[in-house]
Amino acid sequence: MDILIGILLGLVVSLFGLLTGFDRDRAFYSTVLAVIPTYYILFAVMAGSTQAVVIASAVTGVFWVLAVVGFKKNPWWTAAALAGHGVFDFFHHRFIENPGVPAFWPGFCGSIDIFLGAFLAVLLVKRS
Repeated sequence: MDILIGILLGLVVSLFGLLTGFDRDRAFYSTVLAVIPTYYILFAVMAGSTQAVVIASAVTGVFWVLAVVGFKKNPWWTAAALAGHGVFDFFHHRFIENPGVPAFWPGFCGSIDIFLGAFLAVLLVKRS
C-alpha cells in the first residue's frame, strides 16, 4: 500500500506542477529533490539519534549538491538524482541506522522519488 500511495502522490505532485506551470521553472523539481532527503534528518531528530542526524545531514548535502547542479547546469541531473534517491530509499536501512524512520517510509518515499524522476525525464524528452 505504501508504494501505491507513493506513486499516486508522485502523480499528484507532477500534475500539480504541470497544471500550474510551476514545473516550467527549472527550480521546481530541484527544490523537491532538495526537500526530500531532509525527512531523514527529521526522523533522526525524532528518534534522538545524534549519529543518524550527522549521517543523514551528510547524505542530504550530497543530494543538495545534485539539486544545484541539476538546476544550474542540466535538469537531467535532477531527474537522475530523484530516481537515485528512490533507489537509495529501498536500501537505506542496510547502510544507515536511523531508528526514527517509519516502517512504511522506504516504500512510500522510494516509489514517489522514482516516479518523480521518471516523470521529469519524460518531460525533458518531450520538451527538447
